[in-house]
Amino acid sequence: MENGNSLMSAKPLPPKPLGLLAELTHRCPLGCPYCSNPLALDDRRSELDTTTWARVFREAAALGVLQAHLSGGEPGARRDLVEITASARAAGLYTNLITSGVGITAKRLAELKNAGLDHVQVSIQDSTASSADHIAGYDGAFARKRELANEVVRLKLPLTVNAVIHRANIDRVGDMVELALALGASRVEIAHVQYYGWALKNRARLLPTREQVDRAVGLVEDLRACHHGRIVIDAVVPDYYARYPKPCVGGWGRRSLNVTPAGKVLPCHAAESIPGLEFWSVREHTLAEIWNDSPAFNAFRGTAWMQEPCASCPRREQDFGGCRCQAFALTGDAAATDPVCHLSPRREHVTALAMVQEDAPYDYRRM
Repeated sequence: MENGNSLMSAKPLPPKPLGLLAELTHRCPLGCPYCSNPLALDDRRSELDTTTWARVFREAAALGVLQAHLSGGEPGARRDLVEITASARAAGLYTNLITSGVGITAKRLAELKNAGLDHVQVSIQDSTASSADHIAGYDGAFARKRELANEVVRLKLPLTVNAVIHRANIDRVGDMVELALALGASRVEIAHVQYYGWALKNRARLLPTREQVDRAVGLVEDLRACHHGRIVIDAVVPDYYARYPKPCVGGWGRRSLNVTPAGKVLPCHAAESIPGLEFWSVREHTLAEIWNDSPAFNAFRGTAWMQEPCASCPRREQDFGGCRCQAFALTGDAAATDPVCHLSPRREHVTALAMVQEDAPYDYRRM
């Protein structure tokens, strides 16, 4: 009877994660002012070694993860990138390289393919070299991105173009889709800037106007119809102009996990911006222990933590209250309803912030 009671009272296990974002390094040659990395970057000396990453991938596969997204910073800054990729493939994971396109040579790309690389995602800052290089803070970046994209297609690897959208380039969304088509991409992501980290620091210089967003949304729908069957166009309305919030990475601690260069495991890439959370490291714990039992992953998992209006909202199992990092950044309370939601009592604050425009130079992301 005692054993039966203990089994009945045992905490149910969370759903299995599907994706692992492996931030191999925070080193990057670019200085994008919207970078999703934290303001306090991990230095090279703190990075996990090749052997530890191989263990992390094996543990991820055992936990149920299907995809490993090899990211940074610029993952090409790691001299052992080929070995890391091979270890992810050996663990049975689908491998996706997320790269700036600067730092990956044709020779190295071929080595990565031979090591088991399945897919490449290249980011672009604009459709013209002068603007793209200015936004990236790196002269010649645009040309190198095009060269790498061409090599990806030549090697018959699937290519996704990630077009990061903000006020300086939103009026050229159509040109960026045309560029993705010209490069041979099978998918293009119209990825509006998410305002955490460096992007939050540059928000007044990056956030587009409502009029720009409305035009872009209409154009994307036209482009989808025009290019149906040629390329997949993914796009999401930017948070500050949305009616409802997006579900943070499919719900906090539900679908994915993120391992930082130094080995901390986060429920989302910006989670370290929330003070008071305890993040466990792969140096001291297994991924299964972290996923199931760590304080950070359980802090906002499910719906029991929710305040009103989320607690009684019929959408609470759809958007899970929105983004916790955004809620903290805009309200100071990580448990608050994401204020981009039109039901939030703080929605007017977001509307006011969206009207703040500034034409000052960017604060570029630097180590």
